[in-house]
Amino acid sequence: MIYLDSAATSFYRPPEVAEAVVRAMKSMGNSGRGVHGASLRTARTIYRARCLLAELFHGDGPEQTAFTANSTESLNLAVKGLLSPGDRAVTTVLEHNSVLRPLYEMEQRGVKLEIIGCGQEGVLDYQAMEQAIVPGVRAVFCTHASNVTGNPVDIRRIGRQCRKQGVLFCVDASQTAGRFAIDMERDCIDVLCFTGHKSLLGPQGTGGICVRRGIAVRPLVTGGTGIRTFDRQQPREMPEALEAGTLNGHGIAGLEAGLRYILEQGPEQLLKRERKLADLFLEETADIPGIRFYGDLRDPNRAPVVSLNLGERDSAEISGRLWAEYEISTRSGGHCAPLMHEALGTREQGTVRFSFSHYNTEQEIREAAGALREIGET
Repeated sequence: MIYLDSAATSFYRPPEVAEAVVRAMKSMGNSGRGVHGASLRTARTIYRARCLLAELFHGDGPEQTAFTANSTESLNLAVKGLLSPGDRAVTTVLEHNSVLRPLYEMEQRGVKLEIIGCGQEGVLDYQAMEQAIVPGVRAVFCTHASNVTGNPVDIRRIGRQCRKQGVLFCVDASQTAGRFAIDMERDCIDVLCFTGHKSLLGPQGTGGICVRRGIAVRPLVTGGTGIRTFDRQQPREMPEALEAGTLNGHGIAGLEAGLRYILEQGPEQLLKRERKLADLFLEETADIPGIRFYGDLRDPNRAPVVSLNLGERDSAEISGRLWAEYEISTRSGGHCAPLMHEALGTREQGTVRFSFSHYNTEQEIREAAGALREIGET
């Protein structure tokens, strides 16, 4: 198999990740629910992971990171925990349904929602965004990079405008955490949502939300936290404020191993290798008859994602043949990003998305390009 679907989930991971999960399952108890060795071992593992995330994202400290199951849970926390009926919120057409659906739900509850558009290549309309960020807006919710086109968003530009106008800034880093430089302080990010199973190379079922000190997010779920047992309300202190119930300690142990690997290798070096593979794929496929690429391919800061179509053929047909005939894994369809596809004119056709890992080889990329060429010629 040639796996080119890393934007959906990492398949290739450093062996330390699986080893850490196995060790955890054999040795760890429930964090915060005892003073015995197994419980303390879990607490220390989770704390180390918080520290690594604070280092990676330049957050306000390990206690300001709460763990979740994935970006979807984190984004629901952010949207529903920051907004109230009567508030105004701003988002973009680049967003995943993990942002859009919670916002639509809040819109039904009385939140006024403004959605900023993009140009023909799917690049955000920054002028419209800046005009929308005005006093009285409660929060801006924005992806760091489109999962369809790979187009990056200048979060520092948006963040500074938000801070200037007193607007909260929430970033969906699902496609960038672990690869792109993210500095919550310099980028003026108030809430950062991420998943562990993509570029952070952790297990599925891990994710989190980093909250700037002084920002209060209402919990999505309440329950046991291991502290303040006799209080009727959820503790207000982070991270327990947003962490009810037993955490996925086994998964977080694997995430910690993935974080250590990333920080040792250097996120920028990993991204450089992945972009090189994406560029090679573009070069090898550029002259296939009828091929059409999406996104601003001239942007050197793109995420390592290539979305394409062959003429008017359905994207599911192409992706299905790549797997059935060549054992090449890609993703077709709408990628849970409906407004992006409407903007690109691919609502009915979808696109075939190739996404790359630094574990892929140039030979694999050439084989995938050759397979696509053969399909295009038949």
